[in-house]
Amino acid sequence: MTVKEWCKFILLSLVWGSSFLWIKIAVEEVSPLVTVGLRLVFGLASLAVFVFLLTRSRGLIKISRKYLVVFAVLGMTNIALPFILIAWSEQYITSALASIINGTVPLFTMLAAPLFITDERITPIRLVGLAGGFIGVLILLSPELKVGGNSSILAEIAMFGGAILYAGSSIFARRTTEGLSPGDQALLQMSFGVFYVCAIVFFTGQPVVLPRLPITWGAVAWLGILGSAVGTVLFFDLIHSIGPTRTVIVSYVFPLVGVLLGVVVLHETIVWQEIVGGLLILSGVVFINSIKTVRLQSQPGEVNISD
Repeated sequence: MTVKEWCKFILLSLVWGSSFLWIKIAVEEVSPLVTVGLRLVFGLASLAVFVFLLTRSRGLIKISRKYLVVFAVLGMTNIALPFILIAWSEQYITSALASIINGTVPLFTMLAAPLFITDERITPIRLVGLAGGFIGVLILLSPELKVGGNSSILAEIAMFGGAILYAGSSIFARRTTEGLSPGDQALLQMSFGVFYVCAIVFFTGQPVVLPRLPITWGAVAWLGILGSAVGTVLFFDLIHSIGPTRTVIVSYVFPLVGVLLGVVVLHETIVWQEIVGGLLILSGVVFINSIKTVRLQSQPGEVNISD
Protein backbone atom coordinates (compact mmCIF):
# COMPACT_ATOMS: atom_id res chain seq x y z
CA MET A 1 0.00 0.00 0.00
CA THR A 2 1.05 3.60 -0.57
CA VAL A 3 1.68 6.08 2.25
CA LYS A 4 -1.65 7.74 1.46
CA GLU A 5 -3.47 4.42 1.67
CA TRP A 6 -1.76 3.59 4.97
CA CYS A 7 -2.87 6.96 6.38
CA LYS A 8 -6.46 6.24 5.34
CA PHE A 9 -6.21 2.73 6.78
CA ILE A 10 -4.92 3.97 10.16
CA LEU A 11 -7.52 6.75 10.34
CA LEU A 12 -10.32 4.28 9.57
CA SER A 13 -9.07 1.87 12.23
CA LEU A 14 -9.01 4.61 14.88
CA VAL A 15 -12.40 6.04 13.94
CA TRP A 16 -14.20 2.69 13.79
CA GLY A 17 -12.22 1.17 16.66
CA SER A 18 -13.39 3.95 18.99
CA SER A 19 -17.03 3.56 17.88
CA PHE A 20 -17.65 0.76 20.37
CA LEU A 21 -16.88 3.13 23.25
CA TRP A 22 -19.32 5.76 21.96
CA ILE A 23 -22.04 3.17 21.29
CA LYS A 24 -21.68 1.94 24.87
CA ILE A 25 -22.02 5.50 26.18
CA ALA A 26 -25.08 6.21 24.00
CA VAL A 27 -27.06 3.07 24.89
CA GLU A 28 -26.64 3.85 28.59
CA GLU A 29 -29.28 6.58 28.11
CA VAL A 30 -31.25 5.87 24.91
CA SER A 31 -32.44 2.75 23.10
CA PRO A 32 -30.38 1.02 20.39
CA LEU A 33 -32.82 2.16 17.69
CA VAL A 34 -32.60 5.80 18.81
CA THR A 35 -28.81 5.51 18.96
CA VAL A 36 -28.65 4.14 15.42
CA GLY A 37 -31.25 6.59 14.14
CA LEU A 38 -29.46 9.66 15.48
CA ARG A 39 -26.12 8.30 14.29
CA LEU A 40 -27.49 7.93 10.77
CA VAL A 41 -29.08 11.39 10.79
CA PHE A 42 -25.73 12.99 11.71
CA GLY A 43 -23.97 10.78 9.16
CA LEU A 44 -26.41 11.48 6.34
CA ALA A 45 -26.33 15.24 6.94
CA SER A 46 -22.52 15.25 6.91
CA LEU A 47 -22.36 13.16 3.75
CA ALA A 48 -24.96 15.33 2.01
CA VAL A 49 -22.83 18.44 2.63
CA PHE A 50 -19.69 16.61 1.45
CA VAL A 51 -21.29 15.31 -1.75
CA PHE A 52 -22.92 18.69 -2.46
CA LEU A 53 -19.55 20.44 -2.27
CA LEU A 54 -18.04 17.70 -4.44
CA THR A 55 -20.74 17.93 -7.11
CA ARG A 56 -20.19 21.68 -7.43
CA SER A 57 -16.79 20.92 -8.93
CA ARG A 58 -17.53 17.77 -10.93
CA GLY A 59 -21.26 18.09 -11.60
CA LEU A 60 -24.11 15.71 -10.82
CA ILE A 61 -23.84 12.05 -11.72
CA LYS A 62 -26.57 9.78 -13.02
CA ILE A 63 -27.51 6.90 -10.77
CA SER A 64 -28.70 3.82 -12.66
CA ARG A 65 -31.41 1.48 -11.38
CA LYS A 66 -28.74 -1.18 -10.85
CA TYR A 67 -26.93 1.03 -8.34
CA LEU A 68 -30.15 1.77 -6.50
CA VAL A 69 -30.73 -1.97 -6.02
CA VAL A 70 -27.12 -2.48 -4.92
CA PHE A 71 -27.24 0.27 -2.31
CA ALA A 72 -30.68 -0.81 -1.15
CA VAL A 73 -28.98 -4.09 -0.21
CA LEU A 74 -25.91 -2.41 1.32
CA GLY A 75 -28.08 0.01 3.27
CA MET A 76 -29.56 -2.99 5.03
CA THR A 77 -26.56 -5.34 5.29
CA ASN A 78 -23.76 -2.81 5.86
CA ILE A 79 -25.66 -0.11 7.78
CA ALA A 80 -29.07 -0.77 9.35
CA LEU A 81 -28.82 -4.39 10.52
CA PRO A 82 -25.21 -4.43 11.84
CA PHE A 83 -25.64 -1.01 13.51
CA ILE A 84 -28.76 -2.21 15.34
CA LEU A 85 -27.21 -5.56 16.29
CA ILE A 86 -24.08 -3.91 17.69
CA ALA A 87 -25.99 -1.20 19.58
CA TRP A 88 -28.34 -3.79 21.09
CA SER A 89 -25.43 -6.06 22.02
CA GLU A 90 -23.58 -3.35 23.93
CA GLN A 91 -26.47 -3.12 26.38
CA TYR A 92 -25.31 -6.49 27.75
CA ILE A 93 -21.59 -6.83 26.95
CA THR A 94 -18.60 -4.52 27.34
CA SER A 95 -17.36 -2.31 24.53
CA ALA A 96 -14.04 -4.17 24.78
CA LEU A 97 -15.66 -7.57 24.10
CA ALA A 98 -17.76 -6.06 21.29
CA SER A 99 -14.60 -4.79 19.59
CA ILE A 100 -12.91 -8.18 19.99
CA ILE A 101 -15.82 -10.02 18.39
CA ASN A 102 -15.95 -7.50 15.56
CA GLY A 103 -12.32 -8.43 14.91
CA THR A 104 -13.62 -11.67 13.35
CA VAL A 105 -14.75 -9.79 10.21
CA PRO A 106 -11.58 -10.74 8.25
CA LEU A 107 -12.05 -14.35 9.34
CA PHE A 108 -15.55 -14.48 7.90
CA THR A 109 -14.35 -12.64 4.79
CA MET A 110 -11.70 -15.30 4.19
CA LEU A 111 -14.30 -18.00 4.68
CA ALA A 112 -16.79 -16.45 2.26
CA ALA A 113 -14.41 -15.16 -0.41
CA PRO A 114 -13.85 -18.55 -2.17
CA LEU A 115 -17.60 -18.79 -2.78
CA PHE A 116 -17.59 -15.61 -4.87
CA ILE A 117 -13.99 -15.05 -5.98
CA THR A 118 -12.44 -17.65 -8.24
CA ASP A 119 -8.82 -17.08 -7.19
CA GLU A 120 -9.58 -17.32 -3.45
CA ARG A 121 -9.21 -20.91 -2.27
CA ILE A 122 -9.31 -22.60 1.13
CA THR A 123 -5.78 -23.99 1.51
CA PRO A 124 -4.43 -26.15 4.37
CA ILE A 125 -2.70 -23.08 5.81
CA ARG A 126 -5.92 -21.12 5.75
CA LEU A 127 -7.74 -24.03 7.39
CA VAL A 128 -5.26 -23.84 10.28
CA GLY A 129 -5.96 -20.14 10.64
CA LEU A 130 -9.72 -20.69 10.49
CA ALA A 131 -9.49 -23.46 13.10
CA GLY A 132 -7.51 -21.20 15.44
CA GLY A 133 -10.05 -18.42 15.01
CA PHE A 134 -12.94 -20.80 15.66
CA ILE A 135 -11.33 -22.04 18.88
CA GLY A 136 -10.89 -18.43 19.90
CA VAL A 137 -14.59 -17.81 19.33
CA LEU A 138 -15.48 -20.79 21.54
CA ILE A 139 -13.21 -19.52 24.31
CA LEU A 140 -14.81 -16.07 24.08
CA LEU A 141 -18.26 -17.60 24.48
CA SER A 142 -17.27 -20.17 27.15
CA PRO A 143 -18.21 -18.16 30.28
CA GLU A 144 -21.79 -17.72 29.05
CA LEU A 145 -22.02 -21.26 27.63
CA LYS A 146 -21.38 -22.63 31.13
CA VAL A 147 -24.29 -20.79 32.69
CA GLY A 148 -26.74 -21.34 29.85
CA GLY A 149 -28.69 -19.01 27.60
CA ASN A 150 -28.92 -15.42 28.81
CA SER A 151 -28.80 -11.89 27.45
CA SER A 152 -25.01 -11.92 27.34
CA ILE A 153 -24.69 -14.97 25.10
CA LEU A 154 -27.45 -13.62 22.82
CA ALA A 155 -25.60 -10.30 22.64
CA GLU A 156 -22.38 -12.05 21.65
CA ILE A 157 -24.23 -14.04 18.97
CA ALA A 158 -25.73 -10.77 17.69
CA MET A 159 -22.24 -9.26 17.52
CA PHE A 160 -21.05 -12.21 15.43
CA GLY A 161 -24.08 -11.66 13.19
CA GLY A 162 -22.96 -8.08 12.64
CA ALA A 163 -19.44 -9.26 11.80
CA ILE A 164 -20.80 -11.71 9.22
CA LEU A 165 -22.90 -8.97 7.63
CA TYR A 166 -19.87 -6.66 7.40
CA ALA A 167 -17.79 -9.43 5.81
CA GLY A 168 -20.40 -10.23 3.19
CA SER A 169 -21.03 -6.56 2.47
CA SER A 170 -17.35 -5.85 1.81
CA ILE A 171 -17.20 -8.56 -0.86
CA PHE A 172 -20.53 -7.53 -2.37
CA ALA A 173 -19.50 -3.84 -2.45
CA ARG A 174 -16.24 -4.58 -4.25
CA ARG A 175 -18.04 -6.58 -6.93
CA THR A 176 -20.93 -4.21 -7.56
CA THR A 177 -20.03 -0.56 -6.87
CA GLU A 178 -17.39 0.21 -9.47
CA GLY A 179 -17.85 3.55 -11.22
CA LEU A 180 -19.06 5.70 -8.32
CA SER A 181 -16.99 7.94 -6.05
CA PRO A 182 -16.62 6.89 -2.38
CA GLY A 183 -18.74 9.88 -1.32
CA ASP A 184 -21.61 8.93 -3.64
CA GLN A 185 -21.45 5.32 -2.50
CA ALA A 186 -21.48 6.30 1.17
CA LEU A 187 -24.38 8.73 0.68
CA LEU A 188 -26.51 6.20 -1.19
CA GLN A 189 -26.13 3.39 1.31
CA MET A 190 -26.57 5.80 4.23
CA SER A 191 -29.83 7.10 2.70
CA PHE A 192 -31.24 3.61 2.47
CA GLY A 193 -30.00 2.89 6.00
CA VAL A 194 -31.94 5.87 7.38
CA PHE A 195 -35.05 4.72 5.51
CA TYR A 196 -34.82 1.20 6.95
CA VAL A 197 -34.29 2.38 10.53
CA CYS A 198 -37.18 4.86 10.30
CA ALA A 199 -39.38 2.06 8.93
CA ILE A 200 -38.38 -0.26 11.79
CA VAL A 201 -39.18 2.44 14.37
CA PHE A 202 -42.56 3.11 12.71
CA PHE A 203 -43.65 -0.52 12.48
CA THR A 204 -42.46 -1.48 15.97
CA GLY A 205 -44.14 1.54 17.51
CA GLN A 206 -41.17 2.12 19.80
CA PRO A 207 -41.27 5.61 21.40
CA VAL A 208 -38.49 7.94 20.33
CA VAL A 209 -36.90 9.38 23.48
CA LEU A 210 -34.13 11.83 22.64
CA PRO A 211 -30.98 12.14 24.79
CA ARG A 212 -30.78 14.73 27.55
CA LEU A 213 -27.13 14.35 28.49
CA PRO A 214 -24.50 16.28 26.48
CA ILE A 215 -22.19 13.23 26.51
CA THR A 216 -24.87 11.18 24.73
CA TRP A 217 -25.34 13.84 22.05
CA GLY A 218 -21.56 13.96 21.67
CA ALA A 219 -21.48 10.17 21.31
CA VAL A 220 -24.11 9.98 18.53
CA ALA A 221 -22.56 13.00 16.78
CA TRP A 222 -19.13 11.30 16.83
CA LEU A 223 -20.67 8.06 15.58
CA GLY A 224 -22.51 9.83 12.78
CA ILE A 225 -19.99 12.38 11.55
CA LEU A 226 -16.77 10.41 12.00
CA GLY A 227 -17.88 6.80 12.38
CA SER A 228 -20.52 6.78 9.63
CA ALA A 229 -19.71 9.67 7.26
CA VAL A 230 -15.90 9.84 7.30
CA GLY A 231 -15.50 6.12 8.03
CA THR A 232 -17.79 4.98 5.22
CA VAL A 233 -16.11 7.23 2.64
CA LEU A 234 -12.71 5.84 3.69
CA PHE A 235 -14.12 2.28 3.58
CA PHE A 236 -15.36 2.56 -0.01
CA ASP A 237 -12.19 4.33 -1.08
CA LEU A 238 -10.02 1.53 0.32
CA ILE A 239 -12.32 -1.22 -1.00
CA HIS A 240 -11.60 -0.09 -4.54
CA SER A 241 -7.93 0.83 -4.10
CA ILE A 242 -6.61 -2.11 -2.06
CA GLY A 243 -9.48 -4.64 -2.20
CA PRO A 244 -11.94 -6.05 0.35
CA THR A 245 -9.57 -8.51 2.03
CA ARG A 246 -6.98 -5.89 2.86
CA THR A 247 -9.62 -3.35 3.81
CA VAL A 248 -11.34 -5.58 6.38
CA ILE A 249 -7.93 -6.22 7.98
CA VAL A 250 -8.66 -2.84 9.61
CA SER A 251 -10.72 -4.95 12.03
CA TYR A 252 -7.43 -6.25 13.49
CA VAL A 253 -6.95 -2.88 15.18
CA PHE A 254 -10.48 -2.66 16.61
CA PRO A 255 -9.83 -4.92 19.62
CA LEU A 256 -6.70 -2.97 20.57
CA VAL A 257 -8.46 0.41 20.32
CA GLY A 258 -11.70 -0.88 21.83
CA VAL A 259 -10.12 -2.70 24.76
CA LEU A 260 -7.82 0.21 25.66
CA LEU A 261 -10.65 2.76 25.53
CA GLY A 262 -13.01 0.45 27.44
CA VAL A 263 -10.51 -0.07 30.25
CA VAL A 264 -9.25 3.53 30.44
CA VAL A 265 -12.51 5.45 29.91
CA LEU A 266 -15.25 3.07 31.09
CA HIS A 267 -13.11 1.16 33.65
CA GLU A 268 -14.19 -2.17 32.16
CA THR A 269 -12.51 -5.35 33.37
CA ILE A 270 -10.93 -7.90 31.06
CA VAL A 271 -11.22 -11.62 31.81
CA TRP A 272 -8.71 -14.22 30.64
CA GLN A 273 -11.18 -15.70 28.12
CA GLU A 274 -11.31 -12.37 26.30
CA ILE A 275 -7.52 -12.12 26.18
CA VAL A 276 -6.87 -15.72 25.07
CA GLY A 277 -9.87 -15.88 22.74
CA GLY A 278 -9.07 -12.52 21.20
CA LEU A 279 -5.42 -13.45 20.64
CA LEU A 280 -6.42 -16.73 18.97
CA ILE A 281 -8.90 -14.98 16.69
CA LEU A 282 -6.41 -12.29 15.70
CA SER A 283 -3.60 -14.84 15.28
CA GLY A 284 -5.80 -16.93 13.01
CA VAL A 285 -6.72 -13.93 10.89
CA VAL A 286 -3.11 -12.68 10.66
CA PHE A 287 -1.93 -16.21 9.85
CA ILE A 288 -4.43 -16.46 6.99
CA ASN A 289 -3.44 -13.08 5.58
CA SER A 290 0.29 -13.67 5.87
CA ILE A 291 0.14 -15.81 2.74
CA LYS A 292 0.56 -13.96 -0.53
CA THR A 293 -2.22 -14.77 -2.94
CA VAL A 294 -3.28 -12.93 -6.06
CA ARG A 295 -3.65 -9.47 -7.43
CA LEU A 296 -6.73 -7.25 -7.76
CA GLN A 297 -8.13 -7.16 -11.28
CA SER A 298 -10.43 -4.53 -12.67
CA GLN A 299 -12.58 -6.70 -14.89
CA PRO A 300 -16.29 -6.13 -14.25
CA GLY A 301 -17.81 -8.67 -11.89
CA GLU A 302 -14.48 -10.28 -11.02
CA VAL A 303 -12.22 -9.63 -8.07
CA ASN A 304 -8.90 -11.26 -7.30
CA ILE A 305 -7.61 -10.53 -3.83
CA SER A 306 -3.96 -10.57 -2.85
CA ASP A 307 -0.98 -8.91 -1.28
